[in-house]
Amino acid sequence: MPKYDIGEMPAQISSEVVALLEQAETATVGHWRHWGFCDRRIVPALRGRRVAGTAVTVAIPGPDSTLLHHALGLLRPGDILLVDRLGDDRHACWGGGVTVAAKAAGAKAGVVDGPCTDLEEIEASAFPMWSRGFAPITTRLYDLGGRFNRPVSIGGVVVMPGDAVLCDDSGVLVLPPSEAEAEARQAIAKQASGLVTQQRVAEGAKLGDLSGATAMVRR
Repeated sequence: MPKYDIGEMPAQISSEVVALLEQAETATVGHWRHWGFCDRRIVPALRGRRVAGTAVTVAIPGPDSTLLHHALGLLRPGDILLVDRLGDDRHACWGGGVTVAAKAAGAKAGVVDGPCTDLEEIEASAFPMWSRGFAPITTRLYDLGGRFNRPVSIGGVVVMPGDAVLCDDSGVLVLPPSEAEAEARQAIAKQASGLVTQQRVAEGAKLGDLSGATAMVRR
């Protein structure tokens, strides 16, 4: 096997579908879907951001970030870079320099299944970033190898290059491209109906009556 396993850049999710996804909330989709949600411990560094885009995948081992640096030069506007750390929870592969490179390439966000570093620089860049928190020990260019645009594991979810990715304050959701539009439209419709319900409750209606829960209990 080669040290570096390099795949092609995937087809990108259409701008129309991305726009729909960015109107949807991961927690809304969570009302009916049970798969595709990354571990809840992968959280945003910046609050109040909702971004969607095309998955570009990297898998790099422990203390090494050689392939990550290479991958940054291949990112396109609209991509979201997802980094599989192969179980490492000690070394931060993503910091201020990587953030600047990803933002300059036009990437929408980064998702790391491990720690990052340089929170202050990430905040200053206003670049949306999800990770398992922060650590002071960083990776180096050790040339240990890795995989690019191959299937990876991010928070227990298998991510394929070209998948649709939706990230917000509640977490990270990965969808097959063929399912992304339908899921987004269903979420948007449910959110609209939810606002109507909230208004009725604010005006005095009982949530249990509207949802049917009270009828269930009384039965």
